Amino acid sequence: MDRRVLLAAPRGYCAGVDRAVQTVERALEKYGEPVYVRKQIVHNSHVVSRLEARGAIFVEETEEVPEGAVVVFSAHGVAPAVHEEAAKRSLHTIDATCPLVTKVHAEARRFAREDVDILLIGHEGHEEVIGTTGEAPDRVHLVDGPESVASLEVRDPAKLAWLSQTTLSVDETQETVAALREKFPLLMDPPSDDICYATQNRQVAVKQIAAESDLVLVVGSTNSSNSVRLVEVALGNGARAAYLVDDVSHIDEAWLVGAKTVGVTSGASVPESLVAEVLAWLADRGFGAVEEVTSVVETLTFALPHELRRDRPAV
Repeated sequence: MDRRVLLAAPRGYCAGVDRAVQTVERALEKYGEPVYVRKQIVHNSHVVSRLEARGAIFVEETEEVPEGAVVVFSAHGVAPAVHEEAAKRSLHTIDATCPLVTKVHAEARRFAREDVDILLIGHEGHEEVIGTTGEAPDRVHLVDGPESVASLEVRDPAKLAWLSQTTLSVDETQETVAALREKFPLLMDPPSDDICYATQNRQVAVKQIAAESDLVLVVGSTNSSNSVRLVEVALGNGARAAYLVDDVSHIDEAWLVGAKTVGVTSGASVPESLVAEVLAWLADRGFGAVEEVTSVVETLTFALPHELRRDRPAV
């Protein structure tokens, strides 16, 4: 059999990432340099470098932003305390939080108002988890995988609900929920699925190519939760090997030894240009036949923050 590439679709930018990147670009057009961005706007080193070249300045905390300046909050969301601090410093804030993360924040606030404790499934230290926890810090208990369920202690097992980080593995989250429900039979579900449509779609697409792939290359940065999950999903669904690569320079040619079929996909914060470079690299090494395997066609888009819509004047 000839060497071939199975190219997963959908892959790359989701609606929330596209909105966040456009938010920084439009803010630079509207307000001029510099525009400050708290944390990485999305978890991809190439996207951050490109925006820095256009005049964006990335900072870790709002206290690093000069008073009165323009600051964009990243797609991962921030706690209410961050908005309060920005207001004290008279910062002009533009919130690029993904609307699907905003939905989880709203769910956390609602459960807290109802005096319900929240079991938040997610990874400790992830920006999205920090932001969601900040909505109700006295009510949120972090659950970092099924193995952490046994040690959980709560106020009232009859007043519990679960929420999740949006970029997790669907399968692992279901496993964690099952463990939670076994320990807390009265556990309430969120009103809708928290794992975002794009994360789910990219995982489904990888499952479709994994079993036929000797090697799966996932293009994405190491701090991108959804990209890391794609490697795990590929390995869990039949891929003989799978690796996360930030770009073509991170591919080890030794991985191709004995391979006939290479699967390729990318995380939700990865520009398609990086995938094109990987495909060109593979073509140069005999993997020129590319078959795109489509699991679903995505059509969702999100409107930009209201400050940046074309009919709004600059401040």
